[in-house]
Amino acid sequence: MFTYKVSITTGEQEYAGTVNKIHLTLVGTERCGDRTLLDKSFFKRFGKGSVVSVDIKAKELLGDIVLVKVEKEKILIDDYWYCRSISVTTPSGDCFEFPCYRWIASEKEVIIRDGKDQLPQDDNLKEYRRMELESRQLLFRWKEWRSGFPLSIDANSDTELPLDIQFEAAKSVDFSLNFIKAIGNLGLNEFLKLFQSSWKDIADFGKIFVKIKNTVSEYVMKNWNEDFLFGYQFLNGCNPVMISKCWNLPNEFAVTQEMVKGSLDRGLTLQEELKGGNIYIADYAILKGVHANTTDPHTKQYLAAPFCLLYKNSQNEIVPIAIQLSRQTTAGAGNTVFLPSDNEYDWMLAKMWVKSSDFNVHQLVTHLLRTHLISEVFAIAMYRQLAAVHPIYKLLIPHVRYTIAINTAAREKLICESGLFDKANGTGGIAIVEVVQKAMRTLTYKSLCFPEAMKARGVDNKEDLPNYYYRDDGMMVWEAIKSFVSDVVRFYYSSDKTVQEDEEIQAFVQDVCFSGMKNSPKDCAFPNCLKTREQLVEYLTVVIFTASAQHAAVNFGQYDWFAWVPNCPSTMRKPPPTQKGQVDMKYIMESLPDRTRSSWHLGAVWALSQFQDEEVLLGVYPNKHFTEKSVTEATKSFRKKLVEVTNIIKRRNEKLKVPYWYLSPDRIPNSVAI
Repeated sequence: MFTYKVSITTGEQEYAGTVNKIHLTLVGTERCGDRTLLDKSFFKRFGKGSVVSVDIKAKELLGDIVLVKVEKEKILIDDYWYCRSISVTTPSGDCFEFPCYRWIASEKEVIIRDGKDQLPQDDNLKEYRRMELESRQLLFRWKEWRSGFPLSIDANSDTELPLDIQFEAAKSVDFSLNFIKAIGNLGLNEFLKLFQSSWKDIADFGKIFVKIKNTVSEYVMKNWNEDFLFGYQFLNGCNPVMISKCWNLPNEFAVTQEMVKGSLDRGLTLQEELKGGNIYIADYAILKGVHANTTDPHTKQYLAAPFCLLYKNSQNEIVPIAIQLSRQTTAGAGNTVFLPSDNEYDWMLAKMWVKSSDFNVHQLVTHLLRTHLISEVFAIAMYRQLAAVHPIYKLLIPHVRYTIAINTAAREKLICESGLFDKANGTGGIAIVEVVQKAMRTLTYKSLCFPEAMKARGVDNKEDLPNYYYRDDGMMVWEAIKSFVSDVVRFYYSSDKTVQEDEEIQAFVQDVCFSGMKNSPKDCAFPNCLKTREQLVEYLTVVIFTASAQHAAVNFGQYDWFAWVPNCPSTMRKPPPTQKGQVDMKYIMESLPDRTRSSWHLGAVWALSQFQDEEVLLGVYPNKHFTEKSVTEATKSFRKKLVEVTNIIKRRNEKLKVPYWYLSPDRIPNSVAI
């Protein structure tokens, strides 16, 4: 008889242990061992965080152990068991590692491959690989939740999701409870009782700041109406992706030289400033024709599709110099251009309308579509097309953690019909679908490539547009991720041909393109094949950057910049003004969100901005999926670069009145998980 020493590690999550029987079968290159019941008398030892060692006997040598088969047999009660890993030491002393990291139910046998990374063309166990992917494709099914959206997982609630991607006990998410808890923590319950009651003046919004201790939001509260802070937010606020270099004014924008000459401090004309590259624009055309939220029959709500012209002045500040709230095809009263020289209420309300539009585009396009929904498409395609032994599966798995689950919860409670999004936002109700559908029509893969996105908006030059910390920090993080991905790709792919021959990688990008993003073969906004290692590196960098850095940049600043309601009204209850001189403070207060909507809004941005108790940050990989030394070294190098970036950002922030930390690697979670 030959003895194989087997060590089984159970995870440390709540309820990870099992009281059920565990059966194990070793499969070697020479032969398969017998199905063995582990710990016949002590099966209860598979407790949370335990490491159980057992000896398995075999009449003949099995050869190198290439996989283990695991079965969990129900006893009295059924439970789930989280198997972290299994290691097998052969009679000759060779040790084989089998990373598992999955929940096992009382079902048919689960096959766990050894820790060696295998491209499909090099795998000698292709049949097991095929069976694994066929099984996953039955679990991870595509579904169109709303017409015109990217496809999502075929599940209506967290409990319908595959077991391995559900929230663990410590991370259960209920948006309703979280928002209500946030409202209670912020002392806002009394305002929810004052249904549809308007605030009396701007200072009244301070009443819901009673329990806030937040440096940025307090700075916003004091300076929100200053033009310099209004412009600064286009660079480093919560939605820093709307500003673009303006070389030519849009035809529908009725601004003229006479209107803005008083705001141009270099003594140049508007045309000269345009040619000099000092004029920028934020264009909210996507909101044109969108129907405002009508889910509350008692309150009329309004949307606008403004232009906002921005100027880089001689002090290198970005300041607004012209705002147009509508876009009529012919000149007229509807194309009124509001200016800093107008009376204070006209200019104040015009800026509020821009910020309200910016908030709603941020919520549905910048945040929901371009981080949450896109990352879910990548995640589903990964599970469907990449086997667990594929090195790219191991590279991506930390960056899809909880993404499908958080999106499922959002569809169930947040953005669904009569969901929580409707309680405060002008783009609730039918507007959610209309805005996402319009955004999908212009969404391209290249716009997810951070350097390309900067170039496309004409904001990539540091000297041209200084103090754009989102761009500067984003480029450092992008390059760190790209360098790490490049190290991994070059280790496993010896040539471009190796990429082309990897049928799983090709199936992955095709599933994203044709299924998840619903591209047609004749009109592909996303790659439908990858031909070179460089293309693979860029693609994987996009996946990781979108899920980690980009989401962090547009999520965790919501409370900072959105908590002071006048700075970012979530809805407007009066139509945008079409003429000057007809607005007073009473009209402004009747336009801004009422007490109830303000409270829901504040609770929402607080809840969505919180880091999780068990947050896993960029570059931190607690699960040991990779066993190759070269990848381990590449991971260490990646972490070292991230520390360097963190230190650069920290030193810069020490000199700033308003620190920008959203893209500091020590504040970036690995995945979209909130």
